This record gives sequence, C-alpha cells and structure tokens, in this order.
Amino acid sequence: MRLMLRWRLSLGTLLIAAMVGLCWLDHCAAEPGVWLLPVAAVLTVLASGEVLHLAASAGMRPVAWVVYAGNLLLLAANWAPHWCGDKAQGGAFLQPSNCLLLALGAGVLLAFVGEMARYRRPEGVLANLAAAVFALAYVGLMFGFLVQLRLGWGIGALASLVIVVKMGDTGAYTVGRLVGRHKMAPVLSPGKTIEGACGAMAFAALASWATFEWLVPLTVAAGTPTVEWRQSVLYGLLVGGAGMFGDLAESLLKRAAGCKDSSRWMPGFGGVLDILDSVLLAAPVAWACWAWGLLAK
Repeated sequence: MRLMLRWRLSLGTLLIAAMVGLCWLDHCAAEPGVWLLPVAAVLTVLASGEVLHLAASAGMRPVAWVVYAGNLLLLAANWAPHWCGDKAQGGAFLQPSNCLLLALGAGVLLAFVGEMARYRRPEGVLANLAAAVFALAYVGLMFGFLVQLRLGWGIGALASLVIVVKMGDTGAYTVGRLVGRHKMAPVLSPGKTIEGACGAMAFAALASWATFEWLVPLTVAAGTPTVEWRQSVLYGLLVGGAGMFGDLAESLLKRAAGCKDSSRWMPGFGGVLDILDSVLLAAPVAWACWAWGLLAK
C-alpha cells in the first residue's frame, strides 16, 4: 500500500510538472495551442480507445475508426476560426460553437456510414450506433470545452478548471481517508463518502479563490475583469461539484462494463479516462461560468 501510494505521488508530481511546463510554453507562444494541441490529440486518441474498450466489455462494438476520426475532427474544429483567419471574415459560420456543432453532426453521420458499410444483420446496430455517438459526445465534445477555455480566455481559464477539479479530488481523497464514515454512493462507488464530498467542496472553493487571486490575473486574456472572492468561491463550488459528478459518472460506466479501470495505461492511476473523468464533465460548467458572465464584476 505504501509503495503504491509513493508511486502515485511520484508519478502525479511528474505529470503535474510536465503539464505546468507545457501550459507555460503555450502561454508564451505566439500561436495559442501550439504546445497543447499535440497533447490534446494524444489524450483524445487514448481516451477514445478506452471508451471503445469499455463499450466492448459491455457487449457493444461501435466502428473504431469512426470514434477516433470523429473525436479528432471535433478537436480540430475548435481551432478552425484561428486556422481560417479573422472570424469576422467568416461571419457566424466560423464561430467556435458552430464549428464544434458542425463537427459533431459530421461525426454522427460517420457513425451511420460506418454501420451501413459493415451491416450484415440487425442485431446490435442500435447499441453500436448509440455507443459511437456517446463516445463522440463524452470525449470529443467535452474536450472542446477545454480547448475553448484556452482559446477564449487564456491559459489561466484552463488552469482554473484543472486546478479546482484536481484539488477537489485531493480533498475528497484526503478527508475521506481521514474521517470518512458515511457512504455517499455505496452501490455505485463504495469508497466515496459524504465527508469526502464535503472535503472536495472545501478544497475546490479554496483552490478557486487562490487561483483567481494570484494565477489568473497573470495569464488570462487582456481585458478580463477582476473577479471578487465570492465569485471565485462560487466558481469553485460549481466546478468542483461538477468534477465530483464526473468522477461518479465514470464509475457508472466502469460498473456497466464490469471494469475496475478504464485501462492499465498508467499503473496506480488506471487509464486516461480515470484521470480526465472529472475534468471532462466539469469543462462545460467552467465554460458557462466564463462565457455567461459569472466571473464578471
């Protein structure tokens, strides 16, 4: 147990240091995303493979190339306005949300094409189609919100999401191990406790306040308004709560598939989805807070 904990702490420290370095390089780069886009592409491919693995374990076999191609298309769609020049020249068509929606529609069409191309008998067709569309929404669409945070408001907006969610995870684990007594979801995730959930909310709120107090002002796009402490705490509670829900959501998927981890890619952590699960479902909540003025005075 101690050896595994030491391994998790060591690997976790290396991963955090690597991501901090990449984010800083991306923040200093002339073109946003030049450092993080390759990382996002690799994570998208790995996460897509893990969703396919979970689906196969549950008896569903969506067309693999559709899931990989569709999710990479969704990822690329976020950069379309930057690749195609000034958004004003393309009008509403080149708005990031429209590009993402168009890519999602193309992915759904690809799912139908893939099933038609391999059709031999009707059994399993609907389940496979549903699994393919789910994979596109869960990985590609949710990842799109992460990219939009980076492109829309700077690296600080993306960092605010990741820091709040991961500090919430840390609070849940720490408080749950120390004083956790009452199970929060005993059937779905027996290790999670109500005390741990309270710890997650406290850590997330504190991390959010610290992030907006010191980090965000140094890294967000020019013209972003100052955030008051009440707003930053509310942001932490909303995003931290969504992150905790995302962790439970992946537990639901693994229970349905009969798997302990989404993969064994990283010993001690599980798979990419085991690391990204809370971030993915918290991403649209964070995006909404930034886009809808929750963080404006």
